Amino acid sequence: MASFPNVPPAPHSADSAGPSREDVPQKLDLTAEIARDLIRFDTTNYGEGRSNGETDAAEYVAEKLRALGLAPQLFDSEPGRTSVVARVKGRDASRPALVVHGHLDVVPADAANWSVDPFAGVIKDGLLWGRGAVDMKNMDAMILASLQDVISAHGAPERDLIIAFFADEEAGGVLGSHFLVNEHPHLFHGATEAISEVGGYSITLGGKRAYLLQTGEKALIWVKLVARGEAGHGSRMHPNNAITRLAEAVARLGRHEWPIRLTDTTEQLLGEIARILDVDPQRVGPDELALATGTAAGFIQASLRTTANPTGLAAGYKHNVIPDTAQALIDIRSLPGEEDLVLAQIQEIVGSDIEIVTMHRDIGLETEFRGPLIEAVVSTLERHDPGAPVLPYLLSAGTDNKALSTLGIKGYGFAPLRLPADLDFPAMFHGVDERVPLDALVFGRQVLTDLLSNY
Repeated sequence: MASFPNVPPAPHSADSAGPSREDVPQKLDLTAEIARDLIRFDTTNYGEGRSNGETDAAEYVAEKLRALGLAPQLFDSEPGRTSVVARVKGRDASRPALVVHGHLDVVPADAANWSVDPFAGVIKDGLLWGRGAVDMKNMDAMILASLQDVISAHGAPERDLIIAFFADEEAGGVLGSHFLVNEHPHLFHGATEAISEVGGYSITLGGKRAYLLQTGEKALIWVKLVARGEAGHGSRMHPNNAITRLAEAVARLGRHEWPIRLTDTTEQLLGEIARILDVDPQRVGPDELALATGTAAGFIQASLRTTANPTGLAAGYKHNVIPDTAQALIDIRSLPGEEDLVLAQIQEIVGSDIEIVTMHRDIGLETEFRGPLIEAVVSTLERHDPGAPVLPYLLSAGTDNKALSTLGIKGYGFAPLRLPADLDFPAMFHGVDERVPLDALVFGRQVLTDLLSNY
């Protein structure tokens, strides 16, 4: 690999929305420093094989690991698509290894829509702003900072840790976690559990703080709808128009109301929400209970049913030419185990004359809310935020835990953050002005250090 690069400087211009002097604390916590550095690497993943690449960020991470006396390995699935893995020997070799992982890529950010430069790592209003501040360079930074704390205080964690920073998660992990699981499965030898993103953050229920621990995630199916017709002149009567046919199919699918179906995880979650709010779950419906979680409702409502959202359209090449094909991208998230049933239902909705092409498909996961790791997470959070309950939830999106599950590794979402009640944290995922409170990063580092030191 190339030598370790310098961290990109923050962009400066007359129009820059960078922080004023008073916005920058005298001394940032190490977690915030690393997260800011990582944000300044533009690792945008556009999907369908187009990416700015993760190599520079991967080399930065690898250098941090080497400074801790570790021997990270770097793997390129394709040029520029680099993942990093390092094994940390634990004090008790009899215990199964724990995978602690993050991803280095981010989704695109249109700077014109942001109030700050999305790749400047701006510190403002007590928050770190930028693409990846939430998804998920914050957790990447927590992993590195906590690992330094564990090694400094104890010399080693309680058990072996497999530290992984994957490429390509935002495109399904084909060039990242799936590549490593398929081509280098020995890297994860002895591991039975994993922790990563989109769990461990706080929500507010009836004025009381609680934490969501992700114990499952919906299946992922990305499809393309293809409508075919006849090409012709735009001025003619043309009943066999591919765009019209596609538009009708997309509208039917986009407006389809999928029924609620509770899994073991969502039923348990709603029961706990009802208990905390002191309401009867038989009288208050699932959607109402989900909405009572405030900002978390966006994730939780979507976990109660299948979703199938149109996300892209492509057709035509000239104003006066009717094209013979039209295509639409659909992001389908079904409940675990219902993938084939949902695809059959979608075919009925869009019609038999619309072709469904599966572009990427990955499994759903659901794990019981019990066991030693769950107990360790709950007790760790209790030490750092006494009295705050921990609730299981089913993620409506997906993570690299899907790939690890093919090796028999049970994955959980635990990137601990204590958040203010008025911050719409779920909206930060892939949103505009993505940001995370600096004190939440400090909290996350402390909690993760505690867990990794003792579990």
